Amino acid sequence: MHKSSPLFAAIPLSLLLGACQAAEIAPPTIAAAPVTPAGVVSAADPRAAAAGAEILRQGGSATDAAIAVMLALTVVEPQSSGIGGGGFFLRTDADGALISIDGRERAPAEAGPDWFMGDDGEPLGYQDVVISGRSVGVPGNIALAAQAHERYGQLEWEALFQPAIRLARQGWELTPRGAHYAERSRARAAHQEEGAALFFDAEGNVLPAGTRLTNSELADTLEALASDGPSHLYSDRAAELAAHVASQTPGEAAMRESDVTSYAATDRPPLCGDYREYTICSMGPPSSGATTVLAILGQLERFDMTALGHESPTAWHLFAESQRLAYADREVYLADPDFVSIPAGITEPSYLATRSQMIAPDARMEAAEPGTPPGIALAPPDGDEPVENGTSHFSVVDSAGNVVSWTSTIEGPFGSGLMFGGFYLNNELTDFSFRSERDGQPVANRVEGSKRPRSSMAPTIVFDESGAPVLAIGAAGGGTIPVQVAKALVGYIDWDLSAQDAIALPMLYSPGNHISLEEDNTVPGLQAALEAMGHDVSARGLPLKANAVEYRDGRWIGAADPRSEGVAVTQ
Repeated sequence: MHKSSPLFAAIPLSLLLGACQAAEIAPPTIAAAPVTPAGVVSAADPRAAAAGAEILRQGGSATDAAIAVMLALTVVEPQSSGIGGGGFFLRTDADGALISIDGRERAPAEAGPDWFMGDDGEPLGYQDVVISGRSVGVPGNIALAAQAHERYGQLEWEALFQPAIRLARQGWELTPRGAHYAERSRARAAHQEEGAALFFDAEGNVLPAGTRLTNSELADTLEALASDGPSHLYSDRAAELAAHVASQTPGEAAMRESDVTSYAATDRPPLCGDYREYTICSMGPPSSGATTVLAILGQLERFDMTALGHESPTAWHLFAESQRLAYADREVYLADPDFVSIPAGITEPSYLATRSQMIAPDARMEAAEPGTPPGIALAPPDGDEPVENGTSHFSVVDSAGNVVSWTSTIEGPFGSGLMFGGFYLNNELTDFSFRSERDGQPVANRVEGSKRPRSSMAPTIVFDESGAPVLAIGAAGGGTIPVQVAKALVGYIDWDLSAQDAIALPMLYSPGNHISLEEDNTVPGLQAALEAMGHDVSARGLPLKANAVEYRDGRWIGAADPRSEGVAVTQ
């Protein structure tokens, strides 16, 4: 089995964290993917999954199908993702090549440390920022899709747009989830007339679930992108897009045409680590997904999770404690590697083993503080990022065994509330810290010109002992994303559950000193047992939505979160 290095090199444009520079590593050597007689698509909306399956039936690759899913989600799940946002793309093919592409949004070049600061020198309130141009980063999903298609596409670019164009032009039914989010986030959904006309009646009431909606402006945009390529957005309409965002941005600094025309998706080395006999690969910085997932798992490695089982309060206590440690490191070290040197030791097995020793099997640790990975003398200060939201994940495998795991987002429900060309623009810049420094020390995830904000997205591919891919998984739900993925991997690896059953396991989220336990969880007496170990626990609803494809019993099958409207569709 290939033993991959735990973290790739950070690009040393800044040494803000005082980290040592790591040597760049080669991608892991991976065996050929199992060939399946039929491809599978798992997505958060049935219409999007069907769009991907349609492309597979036409002979498209997993990449082609994934692009079709992303485009269809722009139409049918506009509250979560789409071409107005960005994403992370992870792929392995039948020849064993593993790549990841960063399509994360970028801040305007004129953005700086005072981007979210008021005249009084204090950070602005979240609501003062989110529904404005100040929250909008340059969208990256179309650039990401174009780059992936150029390398791995089999069908013509234009063909991938047809399912989404058809949905936008001919109509789709508003789902209960879509109606719920329009009501819950009406300030964003109806901020501009286009959104109000799409989801609300003349009296301002949300249209009932089952209403057939159309979006002709979005259909026009998709048709132009299909015929003209990404230049339609990043060249032909760049000035128009930037001007629209700038018109909604207080102050002099704002998005410019050059911010749009200069945007490019970029390759990032995948980040891999081992857990038990499996190799877990995911998206590294600027996402915190991979580092957090690998830290949670690495800190659990010394415990016999299999013997404890999924109904053991002790197992869930260990899972909660490991989260606390992983998130403590995440908060201070993770940011855009083009601006900050990420400590190479943050997922080193020896470092995680040391962190694991802080976890007791029968009692809560007093405080989960950031550690000092190798090469770091002092942890930088914590920022003050608002709670993350939104997002959509889709996993695809084609009949040749090519596997794609792609997480896409516009951040909060309906993003910034600003619309352009029939789609919602993201509010990803609110993923930056609102404070640029504390006690005179710079925060890693502070706002800087052309920087990409930290993300929680964790598109993941799992390889078995022989090096063959056996699972592609990811999730939506803001800061809960790494925990959803880690929980499913514990279920899949330690508890021998199918991907479907692992996703359906109850959720426990503990990024700090409090545990949020999913309401109606299926573990008897779990809350009381955790409280007896010293935890502060409350039961509440959590934003959960995971999707996966899994190789089991000689074929690929799909899995979708039963809490969502998601489905898996076979080619």
